[in-house]
Amino acid sequence: MMKILQKVNIFALIMGGLFGFLMSRAGATTYDYHAKMFLFIDFQLMEVIVTAVVVAMIGVFLLKKFQVHSIATGEQVDFVKKPYQQGLILGAMLFGIGWGMTAACPGTIPAMMAEGKIGAIFTFAGLLLGTMAYGVLQTYIHHEHPTK
Repeated sequence: MMKILQKVNIFALIMGGLFGFLMSRAGATTYDYHAKMFLFIDFQLMEVIVTAVVVAMIGVFLLKKFQVHSIATGEQVDFVKKPYQQGLILGAMLFGIGWGMTAACPGTIPAMMAEGKIGAIFTFAGLLLGTMAYGVLQTYIHHEHPTK
């Protein structure tokens, strides 16, 4: 079992490195591309995002069609539709505001840090604080208003 986990971790590290490299080459780790996209000056980054969404849609379709199994566990990959949660729209708005203010999507932050962009460290700290705040808020909500 340990040997399988080591192989999976090595595979994940290689794929993560490749993903970060491709994001860097596409300009997704460049602050200017984010700013130009939000100012509707240059749509290169939007083209990258749309291409990624289309590729992901095709990939998920194929994974469902061929009932693919997990590399790590061997279990069939399951696609469970998540229910709507209260606060989702507000959370999406906060996500967009944070993306616009920092010119960094959370997915690009590790690649930006690997490139040595100091600003990404502060964005990563904000991401961690926001995630922690979400957890604290959810715990508070569930203690105040337990589901029946």
